[in-house]
Amino acid sequence: MTADTSDGPLCFCRDCLNDLSLTAPRCGGCGSPRLARHRTLPALAIAHIDCDAFYAAVEKRDNPALADKPVIVGGGRRGVVLAACYTARTYGVRSAMPMFKALALCPFAAVVPPDMAKYVRVGRDVRTAMQALTPLVEPLSIDEAFLDLGGTRRVHGMIPAKVLARFATGIERQLGITVSVGLSCNKFLAKIASDLDKPRGFAALDQDEARIMLADKPVGFIFGVGPATQQRLSERGFRTIGDLQHAGEIEMMKQFPADGRRLWRLAQGIDDRRVIADRGARTISSETTFESDIRDFATLERLLWRLSEKVSSRLKASELAGSTITLKLKTADFRQRTRSQSISVSTQLASKIFATCREMLTKEIDGTAFRLMGTGVSALRAASQAGEADMLDLRSAHAERAMDDLRKKFGSAAVIRGLVYDGPEKPPR
Repeated sequence: MTADTSDGPLCFCRDCLNDLSLTAPRCGGCGSPRLARHRTLPALAIAHIDCDAFYAAVEKRDNPALADKPVIVGGGRRGVVLAACYTARTYGVRSAMPMFKALALCPFAAVVPPDMAKYVRVGRDVRTAMQALTPLVEPLSIDEAFLDLGGTRRVHGMIPAKVLARFATGIERQLGITVSVGLSCNKFLAKIASDLDKPRGFAALDQDEARIMLADKPVGFIFGVGPATQQRLSERGFRTIGDLQHAGEIEMMKQFPADGRRLWRLAQGIDDRRVIADRGARTISSETTFESDIRDFATLERLLWRLSEKVSSRLKASELAGSTITLKLKTADFRQRTRSQSISVSTQLASKIFATCREMLTKEIDGTAFRLMGTGVSALRAASQAGEADMLDLRSAHAERAMDDLRKKFGSAAVIRGLVYDGPEKPPR
């Protein structure tokens, strides 16, 4: 789809959608100060929508006693933070932080065990509402997605910006959580815009102002530029995005053959990637980036079990099973290793996912330090069509589903596999 470029309001009220002058301090109709304004607002049609502190917001919605408290969603003291509300974040609590560090920063926080099945249900409701706006919805995770609303003005009777403002209000009223919206001319800038005004934010950004805004940002601000790439760029004099902007495109391609052109274009605010519509889940996965690089098998194995449980939980919540299991590793220098293995019978069991990934992991332990690990299941089908391969899997299935029932009744920490705490054996060579 292409963006509508016809005339439209440059400023409107996000609450009542009344058109306003570009200089209005607040809405003259309802009095709201929540205005959307931008000189190119009618022409912008690519959006990034991100649910605000999603897991924590769902828990606060479902337990009013938590409304004014700092909330951390995560495991026990030896676990990690999965999500933190904005109040907890003011104390320095961040996702993926070890729980003991989070509680040291905010000892009075309410710690809530995660309920992935519930988050999947709410995420599915948000996704359904997005798909009512446009068929071009590209999910990035359970709680965020890109949307292309170009060409939808005739359908909705209003510019994309108003459609998105109405969507955000509807999500808040109907689902009890909030979202932030970034609106721009491409995906890169829309993602940047959605982070400018959190929570309950609505920000628009065009290419001209983005180029100015990006100039003094470090090169690591560009997605895909991690510490290793940042170091390589710094060694050649590229420390800020402005440094990349002033370099010639051809020169960047010569110095960095693999990604020089991409980096130069993103520095200019140019991103030609299209929004790719979701055509149903092809893979259900989970991954984590470590606070420090890990090369020890025992530590990786424990983390792999947690990831396997998360994927299993999402498969069960979606009533799906899959027959291809994938292990993803990213090395300290950002080289990615992806290994996949097909199994004879589709599964949604954490034990089966873990066992298959563990076998692949043992072959990758060669002294390399890893910064990220993930696992996923693809070749999906309805769980009702999946069987058990043999009696061992059958026993495992019964045991695992019994543990699932206990967790539903008493909480996710009611049953914890010993592997999480015990030091496992070294991998076979």
